[in-house]
Amino acid sequence: MPIANSGWRDFWPRLLERPDALMLELGAGGELLVSQMRAVLSLLLLPLPLINVLGGGKLEESLIGLFGAVFAIVMSLVWLALARQRGRYRWLPWITATYDVSMTTLVLGLLAWSSPVIGLNSLVVWAFYLIAICMTALRNDGRLTLYTGLLALLEYALLSLSIFALVGSPDQLMSLDYGTATPGTQIQRLVLLAMVTGITTTIVYRMQRLVDLSGTDGLTGLPNRTWLAHRFPGMLETTRGQGGSLSICLLNLDHFRRINDEIGHQAGDRALRHAVDVLQQQLEEGDFLSRLGGEEFALLMPLPIGRAWERLDSMRRTTASQPFLSDPGADPLRVTFSAGIASWPQDGADLSQLLRRADVRLRQAKLEGRNRVLARDL
Repeated sequence: MPIANSGWRDFWPRLLERPDALMLELGAGGELLVSQMRAVLSLLLLPLPLINVLGGGKLEESLIGLFGAVFAIVMSLVWLALARQRGRYRWLPWITATYDVSMTTLVLGLLAWSSPVIGLNSLVVWAFYLIAICMTALRNDGRLTLYTGLLALLEYALLSLSIFALVGSPDQLMSLDYGTATPGTQIQRLVLLAMVTGITTTIVYRMQRLVDLSGTDGLTGLPNRTWLAHRFPGMLETTRGQGGSLSICLLNLDHFRRINDEIGHQAGDRALRHAVDVLQQQLEEGDFLSRLGGEEFALLMPLPIGRAWERLDSMRRTTASQPFLSDPGADPLRVTFSAGIASWPQDGADLSQLLRRADVRLRQAKLEGRNRVLARDL
């Protein structure tokens, strides 16, 4: 997303859109962290039933708490095992968030079966709604945060209404330990859930903007080197799993410093964006163009090196055939590029090796007169 599209006007569109590759990669790491935190929190729940008994609490209430703690530990280990396979299960954050909220509702419901006032006024158990909402911030997906908050609001509202509807005597809503359960208190809790959802949503949006700023080139709106470094391992893993090919093309605009000197840096920036626009118009599904810095770009293509050369050489000719006009009436300025291509796996096993091989071929293309694409060593 271009840097210029910032501020509250794009809050909801940005928050509700599907995360891009970089955000999904970061979200997969966040899901693993959440799973680790969930496992630790589940273990911490185990001594709470014993503490409750020693403190004079009801045995039935403690047994319910023990059941919930054991079940939470088992499930947390299941979620942790799935989360360790980072990015493989795209649905996992949605399932685990639903689990976190619904598990809280279930325990509150079991407590209410024992004593309605406990189910309504148990602050310790209810607080896990807040924890579930806050933990979604680590997944970097605003849609997930909104979903989790709305689910918590809906489930707790229905639970409270059901308990009040089924209570046979006002005495069941009063307790020396838990006070008196009133509709006003439950409304306050619902408002608090909404507030925490709003705050967490804003945090997620802010994190998304920071990732955008760190992974996006401000001049062209293209992904930058940081984005490429995060995106490439995932693309390579997908290519390996599908038995396909992956080529990386290193492009450099020819004599661009001379262009800046002739027409000025502001017009030079427009010429750079013109070249990017022409290149983007020729991209196909699966292609990823990023700006590495200055007048240098990287283009990823899910193609073997021969077909990648054919595509890129066609893009070179098209770019050269569409000159840039710095001002109305000015002489057309021909913008060309030189490029080198390297392909996985024959030219390298990782991004740095492939970039080095592509750079060797790019420099050779410049030595041979520029405005050409090389896909092999001479």
